[in-house]
Amino acid sequence: MRLILIWCCNALALLAVAYLLPGVRVDGFGSALIAALALGFINTLLRPLLILLTLPVTVLSLGLFILVINGLLFWFTGSVLRGFEVSGFWVAMMGALLYSIISYVLSLLIPKNGSNQQPPQDEPITIDHDKL
Repeated sequence: MRLILIWCCNALALLAVAYLLPGVRVDGFGSALIAALALGFINTLLRPLLILLTLPVTVLSLGLFILVINGLLFWFTGSVLRGFEVSGFWVAMMGALLYSIISYVLSLLIPKNGSNQQPPQDEPITIDHDKL
């Protein structure tokens, strides 16, 4: 259930990015759900490979090149899907950064698994002085 809530939050974050940045366009909530799912798959499958291939540049830039990778993947997703468009590289960079921030903040609102349960109560420790 938590995974579905995070997916919906990511779709809402994508709609917020489209509202805030004029170069990003999302047709509706359905398109945002599909784009959020595609972004999740692309980030899961391609991002680690790209980070590994660009490791020297990433190390030399003190990790800032990962922002470029995120922007490129955001731009790639916008070019592949219908209903989700990104107009250029710099818009993709800003969109990826905003998307990360907004989705992180929204995911903080979702409770962790089992957090609505009380923690188990510890049994009081009793010492039998006669056995000592």
